[in-house]
Amino acid sequence: MIRHLLAARHLESSEITGILNAAAEYKERVVNGENVEHGNRRSVGLLFFENSTRTRVSFEQAANYLGYRVLNFSGAGSSMSKGETLKDTILTLRYERLECLVMRHKASGAPALAANYFNGPVINAGDGQHEHPTQALGDALTILERKGDIQGLRVAIVGDVEHSRVARSNAWLLSKLGAEIRFVGPRTLLPSHTGKLPGTVYYDLASGIADAEVVMCLRLQRERMSDGRISSIGEYTRMYQINRSTLRYAHPEAIVLHPGPLNRGIEVDDAVADSEASCINEQVTNGVFVRMAALDWVFRGVKEGQLA
Repeated sequence: MIRHLLAARHLESSEITGILNAAAEYKERVVNGENVEHGNRRSVGLLFFENSTRTRVSFEQAANYLGYRVLNFSGAGSSMSKGETLKDTILTLRYERLECLVMRHKASGAPALAANYFNGPVINAGDGQHEHPTQALGDALTILERKGDIQGLRVAIVGDVEHSRVARSNAWLLSKLGAEIRFVGPRTLLPSHTGKLPGTVYYDLASGIADAEVVMCLRLQRERMSDGRISSIGEYTRMYQINRSTLRYAHPEAIVLHPGPLNRGIEVDDAVADSEASCINEQVTNGVFVRMAALDWVFRGVKEGQLA
């Protein structure tokens, strides 16, 4: 059976641990200058319908380290701009004999649809407000490096949870590894119905991050807001920005994460973003190695000759 990576909620804790262990091993080998190329030179298509720097480049770098061939596509440069359906675009890539598809799309569920028609592994590189599993894997690796373990950690996810696929993937993935999840932000930026999302809602920053060992700031996604969700950027900054003053509510050895792109002076100030508590640059680096592990993981689920 072909193995896809579409959502953190679909992963077993053992699968998460396996991917993270592989990522840590890849990181050690690459840093030590070892050749990690695989003998089978796979072809990987990067199909991005939304702008991206970190995710697209890190997938490309990951594939290059593994010795895979990378083909880049964008929504604007595809035949969808001429009216072709997503289904037919996926079928075209299938019959052009690509072996893996990494896909980012503004519509939640688009990678799952692609998986129905593509004859190979599909990796979700972010779909709408649904999930971004490889970002959560990179965040988990970063937390493990700093904290040694995730079991029992208090993780506060602060800001625009409503529009954040990163928040959802992190909530599912980190909770599966034993973390306590908190969603912190104004009512208008938190889901009105959290459903089965594993986490507790806080509307006050001080109580939400109290004694938290991990504080994850989220970008205000104004491009996804169809109406005025906040009265002003200034008010949001005063009430929910992570800075030297507000970070004192968290655990004394708290670390700060941000999935990027970072709006300095809004979600987090310069002093915290550039402090020893900040893991922002480490998240970017670790994104490469978890995506190496993710590519390896999905391909290992493919039987010999299955993609022929």
